[in-house]
Amino acid sequence: MKNSVFGDKIYSFLLGLYRWYLRTPERSLDEAYNAALKIKELEDQHFNGNKIDPDLAMYSNNVMDYFEADLRKQLKIARMRLTEFKGSRWFLNEGNQKAANKAGVEYPEPYVILEKLRFIDQIISKYTILDEEPSSLAVVDRTPKVPTNSAINPPPITKQKVPITERSKPQGKANTTGILPRSILSTITRLQVELDPNSEQDVVQNFRQTQKRTIISIRFILLLIIVPLLTHQLAKTLVVGPLIEHFRGSEAVQIFLNVEMEEEALATLERFEERLKFENLITKAPPISAEELETHMKEKAGEIAEEFREESANAIKNVFADIFSVGAFIWLLLVSKSSIITIKEFFDNLVYGLSDSAKAFIIILFTDIFVGFHSPHGWEVILEGVSRHWGLPANRDFIFLFIATFPVILDTIFKYWIFRYLNRISPSAVATYHNMNE
Repeated sequence: MKNSVFGDKIYSFLLGLYRWYLRTPERSLDEAYNAALKIKELEDQHFNGNKIDPDLAMYSNNVMDYFEADLRKQLKIARMRLTEFKGSRWFLNEGNQKAANKAGVEYPEPYVILEKLRFIDQIISKYTILDEEPSSLAVVDRTPKVPTNSAINPPPITKQKVPITERSKPQGKANTTGILPRSILSTITRLQVELDPNSEQDVVQNFRQTQKRTIISIRFILLLIIVPLLTHQLAKTLVVGPLIEHFRGSEAVQIFLNVEMEEEALATLERFEERLKFENLITKAPPISAEELETHMKEKAGEIAEEFREESANAIKNVFADIFSVGAFIWLLLVSKSSIITIKEFFDNLVYGLSDSAKAFIIILFTDIFVGFHSPHGWEVILEGVSRHWGLPANRDFIFLFIATFPVILDTIFKYWIFRYLNRISPSAVATYHNMNE
């Protein structure tokens, strides 16, 4: 009895192993097809359906390296599984196919296999990985080989050989050390570029990439400014405004959000009363009666109340509209990761392209504005304006505490950045900064 059960288990195991062997062509083709689908998805999402090429999309070197690594991985899987598919089909003869039918293994229809092969050939025929340089990716003229019994003719591939990962990566200026001075090395490099017959094409290509990066950066900066402002106004007008007016439509609603508004309204009413008496005195008119004065005061009090009611409602609208605006700003950052990388490169090239005196001037300008001797007055105005924008009372203790701590922290960060990074990247700019600051 035990031998019979053990024999059944061995038979089931061998039968499952045999079925796995018979499904090798289908499994290999499916894995190759899935790899081609991943490459196609990468092209559609990041390169507008085109092949993976830095000339067709503006990405940084690190982003392109990530795309190329994923591409090489999927190409390797697709080619290995295609080789496995061809080899397994060669070993599977007619007898094995009959045995597969008896074992319950059903192969897909021929047109399904041919359609998958056609799709795989269309994808991987765009690329080839050079054996002598595994990290270089180039496009070659390669027509995919299709079985003679199939009527599949993939579209011709454009003859173009453009290295992708062999492009020069900018090396940080803080890490460039050598025996000769950098000026001599840069002069030699410039002469080599000028004597290179292909230098004109490289200059034109670099100019086009720089132009594309500049356009993307300026457009993204404008979006970062326009989208939050537009969201603020639309949310305030169409969403938040009607809701606030609906809930604050009652006359018994509180007019003043804080004590400062009430004191300001009282001061305005007192000035109005004094102005009425003053105008009555200088015009030598009959003395104004108490009834007339009270009538004018009631009218003015109603105008002041209406004015501060609108200001209070506007402050509440600003709070919720600002929440919508911040949400739009964060959403824009999350969906524009490639643009953020591009704008970072744009600012890096812009800053490094400035002269030492220009760098020192900009640093002194920003430090004097935000952490200089007169900066506390500016911070005070900004904090009071923010408080009034949201209808909050201007807490003098908080403002003075903020002014006493935040500019000091900001000044420390500026000095650390100058000492830690700028001193390594551009020592001459630091020297110029110290000379101008003295």
